[in-house]
Amino acid sequence: MAVAAAVQTRLDWQGPGAPERARRVFDWSTLLWSLVFPPRRHRIMPTVPGLFLMVMAMGIGTAAYNTGSNILFITLSLLLACLLLSGLMSWFNFSGICWRVRPPGPWRAGHETLVTVEVGNRKQWLPTYGLWFELETHPRRSDISDAAADKMRVREILAAAERAVTRGRLHLRDRLEPGGEAALDWIVKPARRGEAVVQLTAVGSLFPFGFLRKNIGTALRCQVLVWPAQVEYQSRAAAAAHTGAQGQRTARAGTGDDLLALRKYNEGDSHRLIHWKASARLGKLMVRQFAAESHDGYVLRLDTPAGVWTRPEQFELLCSLAGTMAEDLYAAGRLRGVSVNGGPLLETRRVRDLEAFLDQLALLQPVTEEDLRGAGGSAFPLTSNLITFAPDGARGVAAYVDGNKTASA
Repeated sequence: MAVAAAVQTRLDWQGPGAPERARRVFDWSTLLWSLVFPPRRHRIMPTVPGLFLMVMAMGIGTAAYNTGSNILFITLSLLLACLLLSGLMSWFNFSGICWRVRPPGPWRAGHETLVTVEVGNRKQWLPTYGLWFELETHPRRSDISDAAADKMRVREILAAAERAVTRGRLHLRDRLEPGGEAALDWIVKPARRGEAVVQLTAVGSLFPFGFLRKNIGTALRCQVLVWPAQVEYQSRAAAAAHTGAQGQRTARAGTGDDLLALRKYNEGDSHRLIHWKASARLGKLMVRQFAAESHDGYVLRLDTPAGVWTRPEQFELLCSLAGTMAEDLYAAGRLRGVSVNGGPLLETRRVRDLEAFLDQLALLQPVTEEDLRGAGGSAFPLTSNLITFAPDGARGVAAYVDGNKTASA
């Protein structure tokens, strides 16, 4: 597993200095051919000062040939040498450079998050200056339905798709030393839940004189999940949970009777919790950690039949309310399990269980009644303190505990 992780980390890097390219054997014919015919998505364009320099060189060259002046020929050679030197230094500036994108996920709709671009300079002697990185993010699937797309023109569809794209540019303002690495952060704020694509579209530079703009197009793409946004909801205390005579044990730290795990002793822990046998065996103080006891746990059941949830805005509010209530109940130690569209009851004992539920909400879509019945939605096991959801008017969503309305958003 460690070897596979190392190989995957090595393959994450892209660019001229990526590890798989560094192992290639140097060949002069390949180098000259790449200078004449650059690789795909590599572009070199003159800037405004570069165009002015070219026009001036043409004018001086015309005057030099007409007059035969050696001074004008020397001036022309200096101007052309500046253009040649600019392209050559730009090529050296990009050689040995590699990059990768780290989008820490999953994301949360309506919350700012960071996308990290890591840059490495694999050259042995020369530093790198003045790079910029162009990024964009957009939903993996369009929000436009097929029925709506049939009524829209091509320009309107392209305009709607363009509005969903968020672009940004990061600049490497300090020089990157040989063998050094740098990290650049891009702040992005996703608008809707779902599956998003983060793409590094190009890496560019104006180094050294600003006469030429060199861009290297990349195909570096990452997919992340966007969790539904958190919403405020009104809770009704009248609908209380039914407390049984015997509580439910939950696999999180507490003061119950069931042993959960052993952990290292921290300052302030009671000496009564020290496990002396384990401490003697490991050579350091270990304390016992017991499971918490929850008397009023809830089970959250979320069904999304397409015949009930017909409004897209109301369905998005449903996902946000379900995710927010699940997080609040888990933080209070009162969430026993969740079920989505008639699926099996998944216990929420760890944070990863809650995150798995939020991953489901990120990709959740309305389903047909046949799919819901085929998943066993009608045969859900009977349990107390069952939370269900239903539309509340034309825009709102209400949560019910055993048939009693307990929250609304």
